[in-house]
Amino acid sequence: MSSELVKIDVDKVLRERLPKHYKHIPHWAVRWLERTICQDRLNTILEKMHGHNSVDAATVALDEMDITVKATGLENLPQGRYMFVSNHPLGGLDGLALISLLGNRYNHQIKFLVNDLLMAVKPLREVFLPVNKYGSQSRDAALQIEQALQSDNQFITFPAGLCSRMQPDGAITDLPWQKAAIVHAINYQRDIVPVYFDAHNSRFFYRFAKWRKRLGIKFNIELVFLPKEMLKKCGSTLHVIIGKPISWDTIDASRPKQEAARLRELVINMAPTPANR
Repeated sequence: MSSELVKIDVDKVLRERLPKHYKHIPHWAVRWLERTICQDRLNTILEKMHGHNSVDAATVALDEMDITVKATGLENLPQGRYMFVSNHPLGGLDGLALISLLGNRYNHQIKFLVNDLLMAVKPLREVFLPVNKYGSQSRDAALQIEQALQSDNQFITFPAGLCSRMQPDGAITDLPWQKAAIVHAINYQRDIVPVYFDAHNSRFFYRFAKWRKRLGIKFNIELVFLPKEMLKKCGSTLHVIIGKPISWDTIDASRPKQEAARLRELVINMAPTPANR
């Protein structure tokens, strides 16, 4: 449980991280970034989360945004040690939903593999396992992941890494899944539970990401819009579908990349038909 109240301060971050360039950053640009990431609203939510353990903090955040998580397939959640793999349509809200849903289901015994940048969200640190997306993984972080996989905690991951993007045909779907979840499931004998989120961000978000890529900009600058995308969901219901566990010993250990692709297709195909939405 975090004892320190976390507060987002864009101006302070820029001043500390870019000391040589800060004086050249226009004041209006800083204010624009603060508004774009919804700094004041996020700080209100973080204040509500303060003082709670990670699972309760996630639930408090969802309540503060008046977001309901409606799950089908809860009968597919027996006791045991599982690897939960999910599509990643939203880039934050889906993570909060899984922490709350599975954390309450499994007596707070969960660990979530995340981008190490999210360790700044201190109320959720108890359940986070950091992965360095832009450099080498530290020995301590690797050891934490190994210990979590050996433990009785449920292990949760978004194998795509980044949230869903628009494909060339216009479809919104996950990026290719990484093989790590397959390798971990086999090595630590964890059955895999597929999870599907029936949700999406705005068309603006996907089109922005598409044009950023076309312009050859490698940094995912569209990520600054994710807080606003999350807050657009206030007052809504998130629909989650939980599939039946897949036994780890039915997975072909010699073809982890192909098995990851197969698992991705299985999850995508869990999407309800328009008539069942």
